[in-house]
Order: sequence, then C-alpha cells, then structure tokens
Amino acid sequence: MEILGGNRVIGVDSYIPEALRKRIGSFGKISDRIVQLQGSSTAEETISQIKAILGHSHKVMVNLDSSHTCEHVLKELRLFSPLIGKGYYLICSDTIIESMPKQKHRLRPWGPKNNPKTALELFFKENDRFKVDKKLENKLLFTCNPGGYLRCCKD
Repeated sequence: MEILGGNRVIGVDSYIPEALRKRIGSFGKISDRIVQLQGSSTAEETISQIKAILGHSHKVMVNLDSSHTCEHVLKELRLFSPLIGKGYYLICSDTIIESMPKQKHRLRPWGPKNNPKTALELFFKENDRFKVDKKLENKLLFTCNPGGYLRCCKD
C-alpha cells in the first residue's frame, strides 16, 4: 500500500473477534492506516461509514469476498462500483465457484448458477464502466477469481 501511494485499508466483516482487532492493531504505523468495520457489507450504515472515510476520493480498490450468492454479490457490485474511479479496480472474488461441482461435504447457499460469476454476468448487463482486465489476470499463475478483476474504464 505504501509503495502504491495508498492511504488506508478498510476491512468490513460481519464479525471481527477482539483478538483479531488487537493483532491488526499491533503493527504501529501500518495499523494506524487500517480501519476495521464490523457489519454487513451491504448495510446502509456500513456503506455510509465507508463513504465518510473516503470523502471525495475515487482512488479506490474494492475486493468483494463475502457471501457468495448471486443476489448478495450483485448487491455489493451495485453499492461499491460507484466508489471506484477510472483506472482503479473492483475485484470480485471466488468466481471459480461457477466451475466447481456442487459441494456435498459442506452445504452452502451458493454453487453453480448462483455465485459471484453469475452476479458479474448480470452486473455487466447494467453497468458499462468496468471491463475484465485479462492482462492482469494472465500475469497470475493461478486465481480463484477468473473474470473477476474489473478495471474501471469510465468516470
């Protein structure tokens, strides 16, 4: 983050154990730049807090890695995409779920046809500000986010 000129990291999770808060807060100067928000990534209160922290800046990268249902991810895409300026990234994690067989050992509400990849397909039908950055993706040896590295192309 320092090399790239970033100011802070905002982490959002529905549950942040106190021990984790303390560990994250124990790295001095780095920890001072980490904001930990406990709440739903799609809650109005959470989005309002994030907007207040960002102010007018659109020099933002967002990594979505929460509930992996199509409905939830599509809602996150719609809420977070306006925060991102031209040239910056929105990363939609775990799009690989679409290519995985239905899990039997650990039942999940998501799976083939109901996952981040299916949310992206719907998102691209309504939003033309982002393009999949295949050049970036192709630099990776392996990714769980195929087609999920979105670069903002329009303000």
